[in-house]
Amino acid sequence: MMNRIAILCLSAVIVTVLAFGLAPQNPPASSAPPASPDAPDTNVENDVVYATVSGTVLHLDVYQPADRGKERQPAVVLIHGGGWSSFDKSTMRGMGQFLARAGYVAFSVDYRLFHGTENRWPAQLDDVQHAVRWIRANAAKYGVNPDHIGALGHSAGAQLAALLGMEDTRDNSDAALAQFSSRVQAVVDVSGPTDFTTGHDAESNSFFANFLGADFSKNPELWQAASPVYHVAKDDAPFLIVHGTEDHDVSIAQAQELYDKLQAAGVPASLVKVEDQHTFRTSDARRRLAVESLEFFNRYLIQGR
Repeated sequence: MMNRIAILCLSAVIVTVLAFGLAPQNPPASSAPPASPDAPDTNVENDVVYATVSGTVLHLDVYQPADRGKERQPAVVLIHGGGWSSFDKSTMRGMGQFLARAGYVAFSVDYRLFHGTENRWPAQLDDVQHAVRWIRANAAKYGVNPDHIGALGHSAGAQLAALLGMEDTRDNSDAALAQFSSRVQAVVDVSGPTDFTTGHDAESNSFFANFLGADFSKNPELWQAASPVYHVAKDDAPFLIVHGTEDHDVSIAQAQELYDKLQAAGVPASLVKVEDQHTFRTSDARRRLAVESLEFFNRYLIQGR
């Protein structure tokens, strides 16, 4: 088992761990140091096709320990943010390398992005659920233990990761994957929105009414259905919630609400508050995220095997 000093050393390699905010926006100019070259102790396979949906080809990147050994390893699905409408799997490159160095097989996934009226919700959930099922179907090829898969997402990606730990497959139309579950066994939610029914303003109302396909006043159930806090149940996966106290894009009250409801339902959950913004800018905040995430996955994906 990796000790805390080793975790801290590993955390130094994290680059571009996080994506960005809820509504479409440009990335901060100095949100992270430049991405480093692939480390010699990891193997990276880029742009693997995991699905084709309505003519859109969906890819993922695979990060593996260079020396995998014969034993199957736990896996982590990495889900980027960007308001469901921007950025891609490359923003999770640093976390993928970090987890691979720690002995995990990490899969950073793309999903259909929302533009105009194209790819409205729940296309994004369908895609990440498909990705988890594809990973299970290809577990032998990548040396993955299909019963020990976690998810880590930032911002919009955290909302998707949360639902992977709560909900069964929504779209089960792919017969080739029908036998595989899309649920994960552990969730790290970083700066994630959890309740779309609160904190409304004109801009967010307009965006979400278009994204979800209905005004809140006309169909509040639709907004609830996309909100993780309305899916909390005692059989949810364990959660680690990491949120910045200075987050002005997604209020930390969203993290607190999810944590409180998970606790009330008896779901193992931890809430870590860091003194930073929506996209963690300081090395201390990123190191804390690395340490807490790895210890959490070790607890629920390795020790629990």
